Amino acid sequence: NDTGAGKHWSDNEVRALINIWSDEKIQQMLEGATRNKEIFEEIARRLMKRGIDRDWKQCRTKYKNLKYEYRALQKENEHLGNPKRKMRFYEEVDCILRRQPLGTSGWGCESSSLLSGTKNFSDEIK
Repeated sequence: NDTGAGKHWSDNEVRALINIWSDEKIQQMLEGATRNKEIFEEIARRLMKRGIDRDWKQCRTKYKNLKYEYRALQKENEHLGNPKRKMRFYEEVDCILRRQPLGTSGWGCESSSLLSGTKNFSDEIK
């Protein structure tokens, strides 16, 4: 019985996770939360509605890994100016983590591909 633990995330699964992570309500819940099991349970439920079977721990781990990889690349950019490494989904994660403060216009990311989840990123970064 394969529980999916350690199972590689497909691009579509990562896109779905990022899409849910970009939701304003999820953003607000994650902001400053130290005990976030419930938040990732909600993310896992939303993924399940899209036919993606991941538990909350897998979602939290992938979220943390995306943030870590993004921040490591940011530091590299500061030191090298022209990074040698590329990160899959960099623009999407960048949009979420650099998002403008919530104001009258709502969430600051205007990426239609992020919000709709329709753009194919698999060929952009190899």
